Amino acid sequence: MKQYINILAAVLILVSAVSCEKFLDRPTEDSLSNATYYQNDAQVEQGVNYLYSSPWYDMIRFYAYGGETMCGNVYMGQSPYLTLTVNGTDKDLMNMSYSCWSVNGHCNTVIENIRNSTGTASKEVKDRAIGETLVWKAMAYFFLVRTFGDVPIIHDNSAIIKEGTYNEVFKVEKSDVYDYILMTLEKAMEFLPKNAYIGKYNRIDYYAAEALMAKVYLTRAGVSGTLDNGDLTKARDLAKDVIDNSGRSLTPVYSDVFRLAPALFQQTGECLISWLWTSSPQRWTSQNSIQSDVGMVGFDEFGDLWGDWKGPSVNLQDDFGVSALDNPQARVDKDDRRKATMMMFGDQYSYFWQDMGGFDFYRFEYDPDYSPNATSGAFGSGSGANYAKHLYGNGTDHMSALGITADYMYNALPTHLLRLSDLYLIYAEACFLTGNSGEALTYVNKVRERAHAEPFESIDFEKIWKERRLELALEGDRWYDLVRRSYYDVDAVIAELKAQRRSTYAYLDDVYKAFVCDEKGKYVGPGANPWDASKAVYNANEELTDVKPSMFTMPFPTEDVVLNPNVASTAQPIHVDVRETYTYDF
Repeated sequence: MKQYINILAAVLILVSAVSCEKFLDRPTEDSLSNATYYQNDAQVEQGVNYLYSSPWYDMIRFYAYGGETMCGNVYMGQSPYLTLTVNGTDKDLMNMSYSCWSVNGHCNTVIENIRNSTGTASKEVKDRAIGETLVWKAMAYFFLVRTFGDVPIIHDNSAIIKEGTYNEVFKVEKSDVYDYILMTLEKAMEFLPKNAYIGKYNRIDYYAAEALMAKVYLTRAGVSGTLDNGDLTKARDLAKDVIDNSGRSLTPVYSDVFRLAPALFQQTGECLISWLWTSSPQRWTSQNSIQSDVGMVGFDEFGDLWGDWKGPSVNLQDDFGVSALDNPQARVDKDDRRKATMMMFGDQYSYFWQDMGGFDFYRFEYDPDYSPNATSGAFGSGSGANYAKHLYGNGTDHMSALGITADYMYNALPTHLLRLSDLYLIYAEACFLTGNSGEALTYVNKVRERAHAEPFESIDFEKIWKERRLELALEGDRWYDLVRRSYYDVDAVIAELKAQRRSTYAYLDDVYKAFVCDEKGKYVGPGANPWDASKAVYNANEELTDVKPSMFTMPFPTEDVVLNPNVASTAQPIHVDVRETYTYDF
């Protein structure tokens, strides 16, 4: 349990001004005491900024492809994530857990420091900073409870250290943990301003907290085993308030949500809660390095990419209505989200490799003159697709968007955790489940309209369910959708997972190379030979045949269980009356 309280023993990661907004300003370590810092408005705001990046860094691999592999959105080789057999020694799962507990500890300490500060900082700025911090605390617990189920509640790190009871804490029933998250968000909303940051930078405000609360209520609705109409109604009403009154709207072009330039993703306020990274080798853990893990070798010039073999799954392609075996010159996308989510052979992108006139996925793998740093003449992804989300492009793309450089394993591409389109779909689902199918249809179609997808003429639950997958694919959401549905309809999610095509193709590279290269293997261009996909064979040997309800709850890290057996998978959680036991008395 040491990881739950490590904030007071840990060295704070230092981050400072590199972005155009100086958003991630952070004081030097030797001035981080409430006696010398948090003394004026600027210091209070800067003292919260790092919560938008550094403490979260160690969970980004689990976010980017751990849960995405478990849910069937991504193929990641012979992985326990693919087979839902992750154990407590898995490094990415451990890092995810420790990152969330670190966030909780950082948040508790930041709030304590702000409250104890004696300088000239205004009450308005201090309240706003505390509100932002409470939302990050709630987000950490939201990840924890959906991943591990019953978890301890560490309300005050200082008190637990003083008491020396950190190895004696018990898991708390997940229904109580959800109530704790809601209580935390309620307090945050008391402090946060409305409509504060649209068009400037995406700090957390009142409506971001309210949006997260709507998602928490929708998730908690099924935790008892049956859907709770009261929680669904709360989710519906909260989501609608954000939609109607926050001043936010959907970014007109879907792919712009995931681009570097602030003018694109900030203009409408669609991105409600995001990790906001900086780009500097001196600020390790404040940077985004997801492109390194999911990008193809040679996609940037920094020698930091190794993600060729990870790719969006055959099953996700099925849901998008495309196939790796389709002639790429004749491929027809049913909406814009497919290409913005995953790259497939033959795709071209104007916003990547802008100094090269755009990115050409015909040439990338097979023309060494075009991409000399790419894997030599071989298509790496057995699923027939690679990530498009989470990529910023090359160094020129980064510099032209932000005026700052990227380099080995660091860039400043934001990672969005909660978007307005998610709220549209939360509202639609809650409406449908409380009997208002008309509103559900309207808001699903608003999401589809932005993607230039054909509108639905009627709505049912499975359409809403699939729409969430298409809209939010590769954004760390789908596994948690399966978890929340497993609370009350586990047979349906087990059936969904068993029906997925989770494996790969053999001989895709032969098919693609034959289409663009001559008999000597020299790149000629698409159509060098007729399209012939008959050589490619789908290997149906990695489909799930055995899925158990217990697989929707991850095991605690083994070293935590050794330190405190009360968090073992077999340990019984305790019930806590959250509203009586914990208070935010400020």
